[in-house]
Amino acid sequence: MKGKTRFPIGVQDFADLRENGFAYVDKTGYIYDLVHASKQYFLSRPRRFGKSLFLSTLWAYWSGRQELFAGLKISELERDNPEAFQPHPVFYFDFNGKNYQTDGALEDVLDSHLCLWEEEYGSEAGRSLEDRFQRLLRKAAEKTGRSAVVLLDEYDKPLLEVLENEKLEERNKNIFKGFFGALKKCDRYLRFVFVTGVTKFSKVSIFSDLNQLEDISLDDDYACICGITETELEENFAAEIDRMAEDNGLSTEGCLCKLKKTYDGYHFAVGTKNGVYNPYSLLNALKKRSFDSYWFATGTPTFLVKRVAKSALELKKFSDGRLYSTKGAMSDYRADNPDLLPLLYQTGYLSIAGYDAVRQRITLSFPNEEVKYGFLDSLLPVYVPATVEGNGKDIFALDDCLESGDTEGIRDILTALFASIPYTSSYATFEHYFQSVLYLLFTLLGKFIVCELHSSKGRADAVVETAEYVYIFEFKVDKSAEEALEQIREKGYSLPYKADKRCIFAIGVNFDAASRSLQEWKVAEQNIAV
Repeated sequence: MKGKTRFPIGVQDFADLRENGFAYVDKTGYIYDLVHASKQYFLSRPRRFGKSLFLSTLWAYWSGRQELFAGLKISELERDNPEAFQPHPVFYFDFNGKNYQTDGALEDVLDSHLCLWEEEYGSEAGRSLEDRFQRLLRKAAEKTGRSAVVLLDEYDKPLLEVLENEKLEERNKNIFKGFFGALKKCDRYLRFVFVTGVTKFSKVSIFSDLNQLEDISLDDDYACICGITETELEENFAAEIDRMAEDNGLSTEGCLCKLKKTYDGYHFAVGTKNGVYNPYSLLNALKKRSFDSYWFATGTPTFLVKRVAKSALELKKFSDGRLYSTKGAMSDYRADNPDLLPLLYQTGYLSIAGYDAVRQRITLSFPNEEVKYGFLDSLLPVYVPATVEGNGKDIFALDDCLESGDTEGIRDILTALFASIPYTSSYATFEHYFQSVLYLLFTLLGKFIVCELHSSKGRADAVVETAEYVYIFEFKVDKSAEEALEQIREKGYSLPYKADKRCIFAIGVNFDAASRSLQEWKVAEQNIAV
């Protein structure tokens, strides 16, 4: 690419992208595979992962816009196919950009789509939405002599937005069930169907009756259909990587390594080595030449954060690869399902980290640092509302104490934070809650934290390392800080740091369950008995 790169950030229209010289990572080979392999598909991917652009590319292909594909892979693949790029009637449903919190919002969106097509293919008043759609499919096929193409973008937005409104959620499910039941009834008038969404709702909406949709969300062949692979990054943005490296005082390899650590790590098929970068974050980073948080800054559903905080999920398991699921659970989601892992995966906060074929068990973890720190940051005010910047109880004040070895300051801040937590907070267990708070605080500080560090005789509750200090914590509930400190000594938790030149602090902490507060704190410095 010559001159200044035009990054397609926020550009979801394929024609706009191609006609106005935006950078494009060629995904058209997947269109060839889809068109020639089957007929009706469903794809789940997180928000801002390129689903809308891919659907727009399908729209251009089925509308006969061959000129837009010049020089792309599909032009070569379809070179000898006379049926390629022949225009078909395309029914494109876009469920973005609408507030579905009010009654009738979904019906209004469907009606507005139908009215436009009825101007072209003819209308019949006084019929239901589903009847009008069925008649449109038939009339379009009869008028053009070609079967119709149906594309649904973000079908689940009218469902996800109203998850906390049970009545409206049920209403929208029933509307979908009836309306898109037309796709099964009108199969003979259909050439191609492609549905995208964040999550596949089990036994609701279009999937209860429309069981002919092939779900390719976890297929290895389509693992990289959205997102940008490492090879695609280096082939398409070499000059941009060099500029970013120079601006940040890094080598090209160092820049690639940091980009990978920050934005890569999404795996959408079990057992695959093909990972992808979050395209929204990656393109923003290359354009601004800065390793900031971009995808996470666009918003995290409040209901999701609250459900995680109230669940029994151990937060440290998000980072250390001890979250497990199955392919069946990952494919579907039910609003009443207490297992949050499928939803966290489908919404992009977790990714596939491994697969045990014998146990048929999928391991999940944070995909990258942007998601890890962004997700934990959104949880912190839910767990500890008092962590307000500048009030002396925030993580920056805690950071100053950790860096300076001020154990009394650490104690005072933690005591104040825990004292500010509403008594009505209800979590799995008292001890689990306090460990979760500490994990959130120290991880967000960017320190190297190891929870439950193993030694030959046991494991410490938490170990926090800075450049000059190592803090070994042991927590007790309704016992004593001395007992916690004695456990550190007896179990040899400081042994891994015996040759370490940093100052070692062993800290015993006791919490009082009745008052839900930090009750006792004892510190022993280096040279403790081990």
